[in-house]
Amino acid sequence: MHFPRSCGLLLHPTSLPGGHGIGDLGAAAREFLEFLVASDQQYWQVLPLGPTGFGNSPYMCYSAMAGNPLLISLDELVKKGWLTAADLAGLKFENGDRVDFEAVISQKLPLLRLAAQRFQSQATPEDWQAFRDFQSLAHYWLPTYALFMALKDHHEGQPWYEWPAPLRDREPTALAAIQALLKERIFEYEFQQFLFYQQWHALKEAANQQGIQIIGDIPIYVAHDSADVWAFPQFFELNPETGAAALMAGVPPDYFSATGQLWGNPIYNWKALAADGYSWWIERFRALLSYMDIIRVDHFRGFQSYWQVPEGEETAVNGEWQPGPGAAFFEALQAALGQLPILAEDLGDITPDVIALRDQFQFPGMKILQFAFGGGSDNPFLPFNQERNCVVYTGTHDNDTTVGWYRTLSDWERQRLIDYLGYTPSEPHWALIRMALGTVANQAIIPVQDLLGLDSHARMNFPGTGAGNWTWRLTAGQLTPELAAHLKHLVHLFGRQAPPRPQPVEAAEEAVPEKDPA
Repeated sequence: MHFPRSCGLLLHPTSLPGGHGIGDLGAAAREFLEFLVASDQQYWQVLPLGPTGFGNSPYMCYSAMAGNPLLISLDELVKKGWLTAADLAGLKFENGDRVDFEAVISQKLPLLRLAAQRFQSQATPEDWQAFRDFQSLAHYWLPTYALFMALKDHHEGQPWYEWPAPLRDREPTALAAIQALLKERIFEYEFQQFLFYQQWHALKEAANQQGIQIIGDIPIYVAHDSADVWAFPQFFELNPETGAAALMAGVPPDYFSATGQLWGNPIYNWKALAADGYSWWIERFRALLSYMDIIRVDHFRGFQSYWQVPEGEETAVNGEWQPGPGAAFFEALQAALGQLPILAEDLGDITPDVIALRDQFQFPGMKILQFAFGGGSDNPFLPFNQERNCVVYTGTHDNDTTVGWYRTLSDWERQRLIDYLGYTPSEPHWALIRMALGTVANQAIIPVQDLLGLDSHARMNFPGTGAGNWTWRLTAGQLTPELAAHLKHLVHLFGRQAPPRPQPVEAAEEAVPEKDPA
């Protein structure tokens, strides 16, 4: 799928400013939309929006289809009447440039439970109908997710494969009994998802009305300790006796790591998925497409071939390549969902057959400018080697910020960049932003940290580390009108401006001239 010449910004909602310890879907998100419009952007790219588990990584979630309740705006719940200002008065957060996930979880989740109780006692028939409509819409995943989370609470956070065997193995009698026991907690988790759905869709509708599309992210693998693996064990390579991952995901040793990367997620049983018509994947894409306009598919190469590591290994060294589902998978998705608005994350060890699969479906690939100066003139990330049907980034959430990257470049790479630019940049972030906007790539995405010229302190993720990631936040006032104006100037300079934006209904009505009294 080819996209028009355009541009946007990358910012995960947890990184928005605000007074409740973490970015959310309330006023700060609307203010960010205003900045996008003021700077003539067309995309807001976010990371996966699922409920995060250990390490708070959006790439290791308890569900592949649910939303993160920590993103729910408490202020919006006060407006709805499910909370009061007094309920929020006792909250204590350090609202700097970091998320304290422990503090947010301990203070925010009890308020969401209180909101669920208020809803049960105060909701109007119209409120209940909206809730039931959501239950119907999310019927494929919602009941399983809510039961899974209630069971995790019941077992003090233990992973599902350590639960008593009848619950681990989903024996119907055991599930029926525990559902009755945990009825209230199950409702609370369903209600959280209802709130997330309402707030996210209101935000997305506001974005779309102003000409902004949302780019979401779908990790290829799901967390072992997730509702999806617990509910559909037949679709994953598990040890039938223990529920452990019999085959684990990762990538082989390379220049950057002598032992590769062992992610630990269970590998898919692609034969079982194919025999079932890829129904779970179709529902996963269907759910995400209800939240997003465009989907970035993480680790796209895994659909052509993937690295699997046997149970018991502690590194990825002793793995092997296996063929992925290939074109048949995307053909099944298209047959069920129509043309797929997909961006392919095609970074890493990419072979010609991966490129062929990407190009067969005309999915744009990714080009990272921070990777462009480590080789010769044949480096595919250099601007003059890029093709139109791709999306160019200065860097991604897995890279250092551009300022941090520039400061740690080898002398040889720095000189390559300087030779390419023809000058020594005093502001390397603006040098790469201009470079990205000026490429032939149809789409250009800039991380907000690079727009602000922030150093490594603002880095979002250090791949291969399990703690200390995903915490960076904007602070109020950093995205100024002057910054928006400068970015807009560059957008127009390089021909990436949006088409005329739709006018709000009120403005359109005001613009209609009155009839001549004569």
